[in-house]
Amino acid sequence: MKIKVKNVDYDYVMSLPPQPHRHPKKPNILFRTLLKIVSTPDLLATRFKCEKIGMQKLGKKEPALILMNHSSFIDLKIASSVLYPRPFNIVCTSDGFVGKNWLMRQLGCIPTQKFVSDLTLIRDIKYALGMLHSSVLMYPEAGYSFDGTATTLPDTVGKLLKMLGVPVIMIRTYGAFSRDPLYNGLQLRRVKVSAKMEYILSPDDIKQKSADEINDILHSHFTFDSFRWQQQTALRITEGFRADGLNRVLYKCPHCLAEGDMHGEGITLTCHSCGKVYTLDELGYIFAEDGTTEFPHIPDWYTWQRKCVREEIEAGKYALDTEVDICMLVNTKCLYRVGNGRLTHTPDGFHLVGCDGKLDYSQPPIASYCLNSDYFWYELGDMICIGDRRVLYYCFPHRRDIVTKTRLAAEELFKITRRN
Repeated sequence: MKIKVKNVDYDYVMSLPPQPHRHPKKPNILFRTLLKIVSTPDLLATRFKCEKIGMQKLGKKEPALILMNHSSFIDLKIASSVLYPRPFNIVCTSDGFVGKNWLMRQLGCIPTQKFVSDLTLIRDIKYALGMLHSSVLMYPEAGYSFDGTATTLPDTVGKLLKMLGVPVIMIRTYGAFSRDPLYNGLQLRRVKVSAKMEYILSPDDIKQKSADEINDILHSHFTFDSFRWQQQTALRITEGFRADGLNRVLYKCPHCLAEGDMHGEGITLTCHSCGKVYTLDELGYIFAEDGTTEFPHIPDWYTWQRKCVREEIEAGKYALDTEVDICMLVNTKCLYRVGNGRLTHTPDGFHLVGCDGKLDYSQPPIASYCLNSDYFWYELGDMICIGDRRVLYYCFPHRRDIVTKTRLAAEELFKITRRN
């Protein structure tokens, strides 16, 4: 999947008028059916099945908020199948509208900017539920999982549910990450995919519970480990490319502590600094060829990297400084490539400069609980995105394998800053 990109001058982008707001559109049965039809081939290929729990409690025409974990692109195809023919709007990142605004509107998509405070989104969700009598599908994690476990949920979700006061449905997928993990460069594995759709909160439940109690319920439903699930179900992934790009997730060698020297290819992950080699087996365990395996479970390795980042921050040693190519998003016509610059990240937050000194943007660590970051984003490259309601800056680092560490650092700096 690609995105429309145009090379322009920074001043030209800043002279463009802001994107006008438009209310969500209720998708008609034609487009709901079209979405279901185009989703069918992938669902057949994965022998998709769905278990429904308590769904008889939801009226046929009763709008609901539908929450779903986010593992890969097949998630939307799953939702379009299990919810059909119920009308539903989809909360979607604004870059998904680039070059296809009309189609996305017809499908009922509601644009928003990842990890940017957006009161307009709340109004749009309320409009869809109340005025359009349409359900709303939302991925509260906002970004794909890097290591197959749940990403951070915002603490404000409980308050949002209290404000909306509609039933809450949870769709949880199994096998979607194993089939298409983000790090693996869009290479699909032969994996069965399933889902569980469950009615988890009624309007009365939401009235009676506090926002914190609702958050606890949501966190329990958004706790998962795709690698552990693979091992418990004895799912064998035999493809010979299963470790391709794994260095994007596991960027730090636990043996020599070097960063950015890992290389995932085929079924092995190799540290080019110390030479240690790890093999990713068919069940998702990772073993060192020398017999000393620090972390056989990939999410444990990922958690250790988070701990290391936290220690760097607390010791005053954390800093990112890298040259980047810069693209800007100010409307849905295209993504504007404006040149290059320099991105730094410290305990004071992000600082982006570039375009011959014309661009100078700073973002404090308290601005967001997470970071919009991605691997091989729209086939352009690994990406870090910062910005605000006016403009988003998509930065493509010249250094390899720093996206994961930067996301971990942004999350830990937010926690520290909020605590202080």
